[in-house]
Amino acid sequence: MPETIDAHLEAQQVPLIAALAELVRIPSVCDEGGGGYPFGEPIDRALRKALDIAGELGFRTHYEEEGYYGWAETGEGAEMLGILGHLDVVPPGKLENWAQDPFEPIEKDGMFYGRGTQDDKGPLLAAIFAVKALMDAGVKLSKRVRFIFGADEETLWRCIKMYKENEETPTMGFSPDARFPLIYAEKGLLQLTLEGSNQSGLRLSGGSAFNAVPDRIVYDGERQDELGKKLADLGFAFERKQDGIEVRGKAAHAMIPEEGVNAIARLCLALRATGVQSKAINFIAAEIGEDPYARRIFGDCQDEPSGRIKVNVGMIKLDETERISIDARIPVTISKGKIVKELSNAAGRYGLKYSEFDWLAPIYLPLETPIIEMLMKVYRQLTGDEHSQPISLGGATYARAFENCVAFGALFPGEALTEHQPNERAALDNLYRAMEIYAHAIYELTRPS
Repeated sequence: MPETIDAHLEAQQVPLIAALAELVRIPSVCDEGGGGYPFGEPIDRALRKALDIAGELGFRTHYEEEGYYGWAETGEGAEMLGILGHLDVVPPGKLENWAQDPFEPIEKDGMFYGRGTQDDKGPLLAAIFAVKALMDAGVKLSKRVRFIFGADEETLWRCIKMYKENEETPTMGFSPDARFPLIYAEKGLLQLTLEGSNQSGLRLSGGSAFNAVPDRIVYDGERQDELGKKLADLGFAFERKQDGIEVRGKAAHAMIPEEGVNAIARLCLALRATGVQSKAINFIAAEIGEDPYARRIFGDCQDEPSGRIKVNVGMIKLDETERISIDARIPVTISKGKIVKELSNAAGRYGLKYSEFDWLAPIYLPLETPIIEMLMKVYRQLTGDEHSQPISLGGATYARAFENCVAFGALFPGEALTEHQPNERAALDNLYRAMEIYAHAIYELTRPS
């Protein structure tokens, strides 16, 4: 590594944050087909902006003709190091829970606030500007480094599926979309719906995404006085409003539902206790409730590499039909078929039918895999952290899209996870530290074989 790299990395800090501000200002939430683009005009705008940023830094760029993905590349050689990130973000939720406009970033007390600062615009740019520092330091890359920009990560990964159909596969790679030191296992990610005819007459809707713990839901049906009393008896937070009773929870990512409070589950528990019932309400209250591991259905479902199953009731809708949307993170050694069978059997007892929405198979790389050994060596040399070990993750990153890929950063051990939550933010010093780690890692991974 050139001795001047520290100066070149420091020189990238201001342009990194300026570029991040540009991307955060684009509300790149999925809008199916909006403006004639596969995932909506804002996501397409963010994709084009990221490619413009990379192009101005000296990368060769490519925009997929329909707007499914893009890539930016530098270096020479037959082998390719792929760095995979995404430009779409989850919806901001209730704006009153934010201290500022989620799409108007601000810097305060060493933090940079805005939707996407942590997931995944900030980490992705940190890696891009790390390569720019290497370029400015005169490093000759003996492998190509290609940044693959996804646009559909928070929903169905159609961007990556399209990339794999049309583009070159990386020889190795990483995704800056998780935690340091690195992720060696990612659970299977199953998103599903349970649906049945609505014979209750109830109308109810709540939640915004499979992969987000719902932090509120409004009930405007019958027996509201009894419901309010039951909610109070159960110690569940709620507020009476003109349009009904709003049950309060706490938002969290579906990979860590135990850190949130599921407002849908709490409403269903209270409704069932007051005598207001339906297939969906009964199923949620009796079979899952507030248990993020759904032990009534799956028992003690866990394994040594990746821990417990995690289950999140992300959405509910009762109109002509009753529909529950569930996100399940399945341990890497547990078969999907086993989980589907047990869930289908439980749902069937309530007149609900299982339907798969999306499935991402797990990944599990042995710790002696060369890319893991190299990335761990770089991380430990630069941080002095000899204690932290490679970890398993309940989240899904693009690392599982290709062989010989892992998730690597950008959050440090103990750093607050704020993705998918109000007031999402990145600690600037840590973002700069991540940029330094990425520069050294990319340097080592692109040395001649």
